[in-house]
Amino acid sequence: MSQEHYFSTQQSTPEKRKTIQVSLGGATRKVQTSGGIFSPDRLDKGTAILLGGVPAPSPAGNLLDLGCGWGPVALSMAIASPDATVHAVDVNERSIALTRDNAASLRLGNVRAGMPESVDPAIEFDTIWSNPPIRVGKEALHELLMLWLPRLAPGGNAWLVVQKNLGADSLQKWIIGQLPSDWSVDRVSTDNAFRILKVQRPGA
Repeated sequence: MSQEHYFSTQQSTPEKRKTIQVSLGGATRKVQTSGGIFSPDRLDKGTAILLGGVPAPSPAGNLLDLGCGWGPVALSMAIASPDATVHAVDVNERSIALTRDNAASLRLGNVRAGMPESVDPAIEFDTIWSNPPIRVGKEALHELLMLWLPRLAPGGNAWLVVQKNLGADSLQKWIIGQLPSDWSVDRVSTDNAFRILKVQRPGA
């Protein structure tokens, strides 16, 4: 599958959904996936490392899954924080529809999946989780991160999982240079192939 498939808004190939079983929120759950999206056959390793390596998200307020795919991060956030509103954004219409349908099938009424422009620009996020699309290219990735990271609420934090060989350390340094000096960007976990970066906005 070419990379442009899941970076494109609409897919040229017919949608053929299938059901897979994955571990989310401490239980095995059935979800739907399809071709033309990121990691349609399984929970990819980077996302699994992220979900296994971050603390619980804020129990209330607004949470963000940046680049939702079929929804594993958003669903996990919604399970952990039923009183929060989880915003799941993607540029891929098929991914958005799958995230919505998977949330509905799991009875997670607190998930709001849509295009980035569907999110009220006034909303600030208490927690952001993301396996960002590094392969989309440096310029597009930087634009994406600087659109959303500055929208952390006071005291909020973002957790990003990034492959080492795709520039996790250089990305950390770049983010530090873009944000206010009182924000922190730390490497909090490392795996043979991945790092988890934490971006922290100071409290009010």
